[in-house]
Amino acid sequence: MAASTGYVRLWGVARCWALRRPLLAAAGGRVPNAAGAWLLRGRRVSLWDAGSRGGDDGSEGGAEEAATGASGSAGGGESPVITALTPMTVPDVFPHLPLIAITRNPVFPRFIKIVEVKNKKLVELLRRKVRLAQPYVGVFLKKDDNNESDVVESLDEIYHTGTFAQIHEMQDLGDKLRMIVTGHRRIHISRQLEVEPEESEAGDKQKTRRKSKRGKKEPEDGLSAKSELEMVTEPAVEAPSEVLMVEVENVAHEDFQVTEEVKALTAEIVKTIRDIIALNPLYRESVLQMMQAGQRVVDNPIYLSDMGAALTGAESHELQDVLEETNIPRRLYKALSLLKKEFELSKLQQRLGREVEEKIKQTHRKYLLQEQLKIIKKELGLEKDDKDAIEEKLRERLRELVVPKHVMDVVDEELSKLALLDNHSSEFNVTRNYLDWLTSIPWGRHSDENLDLARAKAVLEEDHYGMEDVKKRILEFIAVSQLRGSTQGKILCFYGPPGVGKTSIARSIARALNREYFRFSVGGMTDVAEIKGHRRTYVGAMPGKIIQCLKKTKTENPLVLIDEVDKIGRGYQGDPSSALLELLDPEQNANFLDHYLDVPVDLSKVLFICTANVTDTIPEPLRDRMEMINVSGYVAQEKLAIAERYLVPQARNLCGLDESKAQLSAEVLTLLIRQYCRESGVRNLQKQVEKVLRKAAYKIVSGEAETVQVTPENLQDFVGKPVFTVERMYDMTPPGVVMGLAWTAMGGSTLFVETSLRRPQSRDSKEDKDGSLEVTGQLGEVMKESARIAYTFARAFLMQRDPGNDFLVTSHIHLHVPEGATPKDGPSAGCTIVTALLSLALGQPVRQNLAMTGEVSLTGKILPVGGIKEKTIAAKRAGVTCVVLPAENRKDFADLAPFITEGLEVHFAEHYCDIFRVAFPLHEAEAEALALER
Repeated sequence: MAASTGYVRLWGVARCWALRRPLLAAAGGRVPNAAGAWLLRGRRVSLWDAGSRGGDDGSEGGAEEAATGASGSAGGGESPVITALTPMTVPDVFPHLPLIAITRNPVFPRFIKIVEVKNKKLVELLRRKVRLAQPYVGVFLKKDDNNESDVVESLDEIYHTGTFAQIHEMQDLGDKLRMIVTGHRRIHISRQLEVEPEESEAGDKQKTRRKSKRGKKEPEDGLSAKSELEMVTEPAVEAPSEVLMVEVENVAHEDFQVTEEVKALTAEIVKTIRDIIALNPLYRESVLQMMQAGQRVVDNPIYLSDMGAALTGAESHELQDVLEETNIPRRLYKALSLLKKEFELSKLQQRLGREVEEKIKQTHRKYLLQEQLKIIKKELGLEKDDKDAIEEKLRERLRELVVPKHVMDVVDEELSKLALLDNHSSEFNVTRNYLDWLTSIPWGRHSDENLDLARAKAVLEEDHYGMEDVKKRILEFIAVSQLRGSTQGKILCFYGPPGVGKTSIARSIARALNREYFRFSVGGMTDVAEIKGHRRTYVGAMPGKIIQCLKKTKTENPLVLIDEVDKIGRGYQGDPSSALLELLDPEQNANFLDHYLDVPVDLSKVLFICTANVTDTIPEPLRDRMEMINVSGYVAQEKLAIAERYLVPQARNLCGLDESKAQLSAEVLTLLIRQYCRESGVRNLQKQVEKVLRKAAYKIVSGEAETVQVTPENLQDFVGKPVFTVERMYDMTPPGVVMGLAWTAMGGSTLFVETSLRRPQSRDSKEDKDGSLEVTGQLGEVMKESARIAYTFARAFLMQRDPGNDFLVTSHIHLHVPEGATPKDGPSAGCTIVTALLSLALGQPVRQNLAMTGEVSLTGKILPVGGIKEKTIAAKRAGVTCVVLPAENRKDFADLAPFITEGLEVHFAEHYCDIFRVAFPLHEAEAEALALER
């Protein structure tokens, strides 16, 4: 191949300037309109065009000046310098080259590419090569397009066929180089070389300067290929960790003839390029300049194939395939394939662009027509302005309402501000939304309440069974409203175990009172703005739940249910429980101030009902503002009645069955309650009933049976094995074991207190003469204190009743409360622990079917406890027939329904002596007999 000395052929000088101008402008220099002498920050930089040979003034010192400019750019503290290298004869053979690894697009021969190099070693190497007047590099494509490094650690990371390129301009930015390189020919990597040692640079520089001086006498074209090889040939050593230098060899094309096939391929390539230009104007400027060469391009299939591939946005491996191809007809065919793909892509882009443009035009045209129509209607008086229409709409809302004066003043002020705002401004939308909320509040509008006691009672009885305290309180509320002649607001709180109907009774109350119903849950709520609203300054601000409630119900006297008030959270955004203080205070909620509305709202007529499982987690100030009503759990009889009246009919409707197809007898429901659903509520019972009827529906639909009758014998086929198989732990309580009664958030339960001798009596040991008590069962601090008090009192009581019995004084006793995984705490097990210790000491079991509760003092006084109803229900559920309660809880027991206390023998104790007589009747009989004998 003949040596080439020009910059490019078809791109021309103008294309050079187009690529050169941004680099020079970035370096801070003045950019002229043509080639010539350049002054760049005090440095004289030589530029050249396609016909230049020496310096910019016609002298022959260009290479030396270029080298000087390049060395000056390495200094740390100066501005970036552009070095334009004087052209020289490109050698036909140049085996040792610095390697630059690039991504995405390879450099084709006779084409220009801007390359950036950031690797420090490679930057220094390229600076040295430029100073030595050896501006040649090998540009190779990386196999991984995601690898952004300038160098590679192994030759396996790059394709071995690349391009021999010449550096024409270099901008030194200190930590990186930006270069314009031109490809000349295809090359192939033979092996990796080590970088030339830097200490030899001085000698190389002197050698280069001697050759430069000789160049003033001899023309530069006279340099032989041998002298060029001598300047770069170094002995090769072991390859370093980064590939910076490689040995290459030229790639020769296969011989070819310009056949008809080649002519057809070249013609088709030219035609496809013209088609792409017609579709995509981005190619027009570059390609038209190439196509001006006309005949020369068509006559050069090698260059035409490279040009066709370079114009496409094909994948890197496809472009590399064209670069590696040595058979010219096949290369033309591959370039044509890539051009065809590019042509199809251009057609798709044009179609998509046309569709998008058409859509935008239609939208714009519609908008213009709508605006014109508005103006025409406004001129004719057929339609008002948007702002006038909004004002009329808002005032229409307020026309039938009794709006307070301070609220009306705010509305008028905001409407005046709205008239001055632009329709498309953000402030316009904020003001319009605020006015929309302000006019949506039902100022002065109330729903007609039902003050008929008989009707309200019928509605409450229709939906819920039991819950007499709740129903009585609602009827009292109606009676007071009837006497006053007006309604009022109230704050009630229903607390009790889950599943007893606290939430559902609120809906029935709303129906009985003929009030609108609104429910929101505060469980886990941590943001005060959920209750009191956001400030209007925030994006997306809106009022709190209470104002939303008024807008939705459209009345000022709805029934608002605040669910799970005991589970309200607290976070960095405030304490919602404190925000409820204003809301639930009858003295303050008449002027409730929402952060968004910022005007007082009267909530005094709202009936607030809160629900909770426990009251301990409700803050004391909040609990003080509410009227607490206990909703206790249900006994088996109540559960059976609820199941027969409500749960079974609802489940039948839900499953699409009627009574003739699926039958559940009272015996089945009783067994279901006793062995599967012992909790205080009926939610689990509802799930089990639905489970039975779902399986019955499956059997009917699948054809296994026409009707299904559930009996106690086949109940396990529907709900599985029983969960509770034993009514209680002991059928017959042994000595040292007593049943106690406990209260939990889930309702009442029974628990046993067990005592046992840990070590035998130590009468002879002087060191271990006193007895001890060990307590287990995950007991809390209060219960542990109660156990120590009970132990002390039991020792004193036993010494008083039986002076000869020193069992508790000398024995080591272990006291345990079963179900150790469940935490237990509270003082109400005191009398139970005393009874268990005395039973162990006396060796006598307590009376069978006996359960007790109460706190014992150190002197034997029985103190009152809470949860009497739940504990009584638990005792009856466990089959207890005799219950011992503190005397001061007599009034709580008297309030219980007859069906709860039916069949129970109740003893009220003021002192432990009363319990001892009930628990140990045999011991009392023996004591009386001994007293008579004496």
